[in-house]
Amino acid sequence: MAHWLYKSEPFKFSWEKLKSKGAAGEEWDGVRNYQARNNMRAMKIGDKGFFYHSNEGLEIVGITEVCGLSHPDSTAGEDPRWDCVDIRAVCDMPRAVSLKDVKANPKLANMSLVTSMRLSVQPVTEEEWIEVCRMGGLDKPPR
Repeated sequence: MAHWLYKSEPFKFSWEKLKSKGAAGEEWDGVRNYQARNNMRAMKIGDKGFFYHSNEGLEIVGITEVCGLSHPDSTAGEDPRWDCVDIRAVCDMPRAVSLKDVKANPKLANMSLVTSMRLSVQPVTEEEWIEVCRMGGLDKPPR
């Protein structure tokens, strides 16, 4: 299983909004970056991810799960280049993990959140997953 990080500005689409969608989840649409799109094309059903509030908050606030494989992005009109996945909320982070705390942790120095700040959909290694979950108070991360 792979792990991911999804960035969203809370005023556009917040963690609370994703949680309100329930088990059906929501299309992770509007991504217009080839690397982020390719990350979504690589996702599998059940892959877990972090939900990160960008611009406001700058923190990981929840755990997500892929519930729909890569498909054409409904916001892309007739442009066939853009795909997205569907994700749903799994659980809150007991303690939000701030960008400042991620950057201060030497175990996370190579995490995409630190090295590729602008990328909206990022891979997360198994080691990074475990460490961020630990920092957020999840001793037994969702699998």
